[in-house]
This record gives sequence, C-alpha cells and structure tokens, in this order.
Amino acid sequence: MNSPRALIIRAPGTNCDAEAAYAFEIAGARPSLVHINRIISGEVPLREYSIFMIPGGFSYGDDLGAGKVMANELERRLHDQLAEFVQRGGVVLGVCNGFQVLVRAGLLPVPFGGQRVSLLPNASGRFECRWVHLKSAPGNPCIFTQGIDVLDLAVAHGEGRLHVPEHVVPDVVPVLYYAASDGGDARYPEDPNGSFRHIAGVCDTSGRVLGLMPHPERFVRASHHPRWTAMDDRSGAGDGLAFFTNAVSYVRRV
Repeated sequence: MNSPRALIIRAPGTNCDAEAAYAFEIAGARPSLVHINRIISGEVPLREYSIFMIPGGFSYGDDLGAGKVMANELERRLHDQLAEFVQRGGVVLGVCNGFQVLVRAGLLPVPFGGQRVSLLPNASGRFECRWVHLKSAPGNPCIFTQGIDVLDLAVAHGEGRLHVPEHVVPDVVPVLYYAASDGGDARYPEDPNGSFRHIAGVCDTSGRVLGLMPHPERFVRASHHPRWTAMDDRSGAGDGLAFFTNAVSYVRRV
C-alpha cells in the first residue's frame, strides 16, 4: 500500500515533533523530521512530500512573538516552495505554535493572502495547560476531521485567543470549537483562551490547510488520556489519531 511522505519541520524550540512523527507512522505515512535550514537550502525539497506539518513548541524562543521568526522564514525564504506545494494539492497541518506560524505567515485563513487574523495572549493572562472538549463545526470541508463529531484533546499555550477583525469574518472557516462536556457552549476554563466564537481551529476553503491550538499528536493511543482506565477500550486509538489517518487516506486517494 502507498505510504505518503510527511515532512515535519524542525527549528530551535520546536517540540512534539517526535510525537507527530509517531502519529504519522502509525497512520501509514513515512514521516521525516527535517530542520528548516535543510529545506531553505534546497537539500530537502518540499516537492518530494505530500504532507507538511509545523509542530508545536516555541520556535526560535518566540522571541519576536509566538511563531513570528519561523513565519518570516516561510514567507520570505520558502514562499515559492510552499506556494507550489499548496497549489498542487499538498496537505498542511499547523499545531499550536504551528498554527501561530501559519497565521503570521499568511497561510490561514486564506493561503498567501497576508496576515488577516491574530492569535493573542489568553484572556486569562496565563499559560493554559489542560484537556479540553471539542466539537466539529457542521459542514466544514477539513480533510483532517472527516468523520469527527466530538473529541478530547490537550492544550498547552499562552497565546491561543483567535482574534478576527469584522471584515475578515467571511474568510474564516471554523473546523473545531471548544465546548462544554455536555456539548454546550464553552466558558472558561472549557474555552482556555477566550477565542473568537470559541474557535479552536480553522482551515482554508479547500480543507487541506489546517491550524489548531489543541494537540492531536498527544492523544493517538487511548492510554494517553488521563482517564484512560475508565475507558471501555483501553488499548484502542486516541481521538487525535483520526487527524493523521484522515490526512494519509486523503493523500492516497488523490
């Protein structure tokens, strides 16, 4: 069976890259952990991959703002490679810091449309690290979340509050919302950051470029959940694995 190639970018301060590689591997892909400089130099061409992921962490120490330095690298030194990748149907995933990078690089909500939204400091004024309940936005086109209705994932961020100017609202395609455990509207701490309309993740109109604050790569086995001993299937998959299996399945079909 075809094993799509997934490139997971690395830079000083990134983390969860090994977890992401593991998730793609058990989903049926061939992941590669590659330092950004090797892509910029042309040593590792992006065109050889079908999936491109920017993991979480604190790339370059977030010294100029969360994800700003890496966003500059993508925008100014990898623009042509990324444009070709997206135009030919490549799949892009940005998680947490990766979401911040995609927003600042102008890849979301409209690829190569410039920065239109922001991810601001959490409304609580503190770093929020907890498990959250999520629900899928009805009718969204995201290829990563097909078949997903509700799920639990972990968050760990200080700047995850999505800010959307009024004139940009029509461009935003919600994928996931923070929700209460009963499926109702979330309040703090169920919504950990005070995001616009409780949005936890957005995609572009094609559904192939996704950015989200929660970490699907941290919950690919049932035993990763803090309440796993109460689950009916303790040896099964975690909610986050579907993001990776969906991406692999999509690439295999096209």
